[in-house]
Amino acid sequence: MRTAGAALSALSLVGVAALAGCSSGDPGDGVSRNAPAASSPSVSPSPSASAASGWNPSPGSVAAVGDSITRGFDACSVLADCPEVSWATGSDSLVRSLAVRLLGASKAADRSWNHAVSGARMVRLPEQMALAAKERPELVTVMMGANDACRDSVRLMTPVADFRASFEASMRQLRAGAPEAQVYVSSVPDLKRLWSTGRLNETGKKIWELGICRSMLADADDLGPAAVARRDAVQDRVVAYNEVLRDVCAKDRHCRYDGGAVFGFRFTGAQLSQWDWFHPSRDGQARLAEIAYRNITAAEPPT
Repeated sequence: MRTAGAALSALSLVGVAALAGCSSGDPGDGVSRNAPAASSPSVSPSPSASAASGWNPSPGSVAAVGDSITRGFDACSVLADCPEVSWATGSDSLVRSLAVRLLGASKAADRSWNHAVSGARMVRLPEQMALAAKERPELVTVMMGANDACRDSVRLMTPVADFRASFEASMRQLRAGAPEAQVYVSSVPDLKRLWSTGRLNETGKKIWELGICRSMLADADDLGPAAVARRDAVQDRVVAYNEVLRDVCAKDRHCRYDGGAVFGFRFTGAQLSQWDWFHPSRDGQARLAEIAYRNITAAEPPT
């Protein structure tokens, strides 16, 4: 989700270049100090129910595919990936990634792999899946689709049919190399909520003006009919993408969709990067890890 590209190097113009870097507990890192960044989920695996459904709530290895969210982009420093805080495979103790929660810190270091690529759209997922399959993981996490909706204009958004074709090809690619791997598919985040939350911050709006996700975030204070229609079109496309993710996943007996949990998460400014008010902060990454762990270890898939 690096649509701003080199333009974000101008962040100093809006007074954010002096923010602290990625070190545990630094002020300004986006972590809520009112509660632990990642509390232990209350849901525990149910071996008997999971056995009946064929879903293993305790996989022994994790491979992640996706885009800049899974790479931890802009969570630690401006214009940089920070995979150590990735919700899926990171090692950061405040995030407690999915891999750490499932495997423990020591095993996660050797038994998890991150093949996500910042800026990737769904059309690039098949090649990531091919790399993930080579690891022979017991679980593959997928978070992809925000970049397909976040374009410079509504016209440039990925057509739903193309999105579906690429995701279906991705699943076939994985099954060719790892036929028994479980797949956990996260829904595409609610970009309209991102707009409604971030527009309350003046610094965030100035950063967005550099070109981040223009299809949704351009002219953030414009509430005229054309701007409203543009944002609604993006929202409708995200909803359609999530329907594709749900439908394609449902056809694979080893796939579990999050039931719209990420899309429905009511995130606040604390969960957004202070460098771009778009990507998840360290606290946001922790929430994504918590959602994934809860759904993967649940006896029944989310609905």
